[in-house]
Amino acid sequence: MKKHVSENLRYASLVAHQLKSPLAAISTIMRTLIGEYAGPLSTKQKDLLKKANLRCDEGIESIRRMLAIVSFMEGEKGVEGSADLAKVVRQGQLNFADKASKQNISILVDLDIEPAYVVSEEAALIEAVNAVIGNALKYTPDNGRVKIALSPGKKKDTITLRVGDSGVGIPKKDQDKIFIPFFRTPGARKSARPGTGLGLAFVKAVIEAAGGKVDVGKSQLGGAEIEINLPVSKVGEESAMSEKKKEKAFRVVIVGGVAAGPKVAAKVIRMMPDAEVTIVEKHKFLSYAGCGLPFYIAGDVKSQRELMSSPAGAVRDSVFFQSVKNISVMNQTEAIEINRKDKRVRIKDIINGNESWLEYDKLVLATGASPVVPKIPGVDLKNIFTLHGMEDAEGIKAAIGKGRARDVTIVGGGLIGAEMTEALVRKGCRVTIVEMLNRILPVILDTEIAKLLENYLESKGVKVMTDTKVISFEGDERVKTVKTTGQAFPTDMVILGIGVSPNVSLAKAADLEIGSTGAIKVDKCMRTSDPDIYAAGDCVESVDLVTGRPYYLPMGSVANKQGRVAAVNICGGKDSFDGVLGSTICKIFDYSVGRTGLTENKARQLGYDVTTVLVPAPDKAHYMPDSKKLLLKLVVQKNTGRLLGAQATGPGNADKRIDIAAMAITAGMTIHQVANSDLCYAPPFSEAMDNIITAANVARNKLAGYMVGVAPMEVHKMQEEKAEFIFLDVRSPGEYEQVRLPGSINIPLGALRGRLNELPKDKEIVTFCQISLRGYEASLILNSAGFKKVRVMDGGIDMWPYEKVS
Repeated sequence: MKKHVSENLRYASLVAHQLKSPLAAISTIMRTLIGEYAGPLSTKQKDLLKKANLRCDEGIESIRRMLAIVSFMEGEKGVEGSADLAKVVRQGQLNFADKASKQNISILVDLDIEPAYVVSEEAALIEAVNAVIGNALKYTPDNGRVKIALSPGKKKDTITLRVGDSGVGIPKKDQDKIFIPFFRTPGARKSARPGTGLGLAFVKAVIEAAGGKVDVGKSQLGGAEIEINLPVSKVGEESAMSEKKKEKAFRVVIVGGVAAGPKVAAKVIRMMPDAEVTIVEKHKFLSYAGCGLPFYIAGDVKSQRELMSSPAGAVRDSVFFQSVKNISVMNQTEAIEINRKDKRVRIKDIINGNESWLEYDKLVLATGASPVVPKIPGVDLKNIFTLHGMEDAEGIKAAIGKGRARDVTIVGGGLIGAEMTEALVRKGCRVTIVEMLNRILPVILDTEIAKLLENYLESKGVKVMTDTKVISFEGDERVKTVKTTGQAFPTDMVILGIGVSPNVSLAKAADLEIGSTGAIKVDKCMRTSDPDIYAAGDCVESVDLVTGRPYYLPMGSVANKQGRVAAVNICGGKDSFDGVLGSTICKIFDYSVGRTGLTENKARQLGYDVTTVLVPAPDKAHYMPDSKKLLLKLVVQKNTGRLLGAQATGPGNADKRIDIAAMAITAGMTIHQVANSDLCYAPPFSEAMDNIITAANVARNKLAGYMVGVAPMEVHKMQEEKAEFIFLDVRSPGEYEQVRLPGSINIPLGALRGRLNELPKDKEIVTFCQISLRGYEASLILNSAGFKKVRVMDGGIDMWPYEKVS
């Protein structure tokens, strides 16, 4: 029905109509200038024009709303359209998610009806709802809250929308006036927040034109609350029911939104675009690169945004997943129960405590892992961190940035501790690593390689304490002292890098099978013991490709591969994840450290009869100016010649050799096959015989009996036990004078044939040189001259991790 329009409002609309065209023309001209189509601008000029154009756009928006208000009020008949108010609300939440995030404002959405078809023109309703949400955000201070609730109305066949905030509120004396065009409360006028007083007037016009009503009151959150009541649209409900009968969407619920979860979701949507995919994530941040946190702390990665962005630069937040992927994300929401019988998951909103159920056709558990926090006295003191999320990274970064962390202790010599070391040293920290076992990186490295790495760390000023256990942390509120089995020393900050354990409580409560490693047991298709529930990522158990035994490997690379496999099988395809080799690479200052397959220690524990080789060699042609040394170790099964494992460290390029070894182990290749592999060769990339080929040939020589090797560790042990043997260095006299090993004698290789009489044939002789190539040649000369007890020290001086004489 037509409504009364005051003369003042009519006059204002006429003025607005006259201003619309010239303002639009001005905006077009300014955009042309800003785009520098009329010539270059200075930074200051462009900035001023952008500000002017923004105000121009605000004016155009006010004019458009003014005209719309009058148009709605003069309408001859009511609105006959239909719109889903629940859908409009969800889209409104997404529209303002970025703005809310920047102000750290939580937008809480509570929909009791979905879908919720009401009488309204959809475009007008969208704008009205956005105006109400935008108003709530505008008058809510940083760190506040906005709540949007949709429920059945008090009157029959009506639906009520309430938008409340924790902002400044509206005085009772002004509540009847705020829907009058151009009215702004005294508090709003005094604030710096821009506005014309047309937003709520427009909302009122739209809602009343649809036969609804809008009111204002006080929110439970402390600020204002706008209440909108609209009549139910029977046409919309009938249409929705008809569509629902046609086809029910395939529902995939994913618990976990960091690595495996988003991978599953993205692949499912690619294969089944009409699927209804929902990610439930307990924390605020989604799909971020956790492995990049040390580099964020170091400053190589400048912002959190970079860790959360796609390669194209889009931030992978809830808006991105909804708008780009058509995936619904419920972050800051915890899955607390699985009802396998009814195929639904109970979830809890962490902000407001509200609980609800999500139904699924297929469920995916990507619950990840949690850092191990040992039960050590004082572990709850301030400035003791783990590194397992954005919050931890921000805490560490803040402590370093304020200069309150000069002395930092890393408890645990695993990957987390190793990767953090460089970041901390670069920030000016004095770092001590405390490891309970006899070497750092004990899971991925054998002792020889680990000791070489420890020597390198100490050369960078890092103190490494192995065979040392932390007894307690001491301090008042903040940690000040670390007490160990050997000593107590001061510290300003502690980082716990002991490892992680899989998050399996949800799976256990649902009576899903847990594997021997403590992680969720899955088959090659990533199915759990329930065929409708899949699992992927750091919460699941894998299989060791070498041994066929269960293996727990929490790695982002593994999580993504498992997520893809799970998605393909969920969508009716066929894919399998066969297992892992424990392939690992990390950067520590200028050294790279890598491993794949079995270590020697692990292989011997499992009963394998193995031979090993230690080979230092340049990572590219030795005459290239950027050539760097790489220290490589191979583990080989004696009776088959099969490659079982590889390790590498040094300033040279390790990832290429470890990747080659990983492919060879996966394929079950022998050392003979590796040695004859057709790898690329050019001086800028490798020697004519690449490191790994050279190492494979050394292993072939050992297996064939041409060379009998002895590890540097064994030689050192022989020295400690005062064993009688000749430790023969066959380098040149100049090299020997520059640096030599304790207890060694020097006979240059070129002089060896003429000085054989100086060596006793009844004693064992261990030959070596810088890398032991000349040591190998010396052993051949000695063997041909009748010496029976000759061995070559693997890797020579480059692989000797103990004291040297210079």
